[in-house]
Amino acid sequence: MGRSRLLVKSRFVRHGLPFITLIVGGSFLLKEYATLRYQFRKSEITSAKEIAEKTGIEAKEEPVTLEKIYDEMKKEDLDTWENIRGPRPWEDSKTVQDLQRGKASS
Repeated sequence: MGRSRLLVKSRFVRHGLPFITLIVGGSFLLKEYATLRYQFRKSEITSAKEIAEKTGIEAKEEPVTLEKIYDEMKKEDLDTWENIRGPRPWEDSKTVQDLQRGKASS
């Protein structure tokens, strides 16, 4: 009887053994969860064209390339722009917009 009482009072049995059980058991549960996740994952990847056909929306036939985007950016005038400050959290957006319109018209 004295030996079992010492076993119950030991720090390893009270704290270490549950901790090790949690770590080892958690790794096995995580492994099972990951295998289930990938087992039932949808294996097909639908393309934008297939989605457009299902929804009835016309899809663009020609792909967007970097060259096309660069050509569009060259057409825009980036030298003449004005930085417009948005309202602060404590300001009313209507009054800030009215002030900016007043500065623009004068």
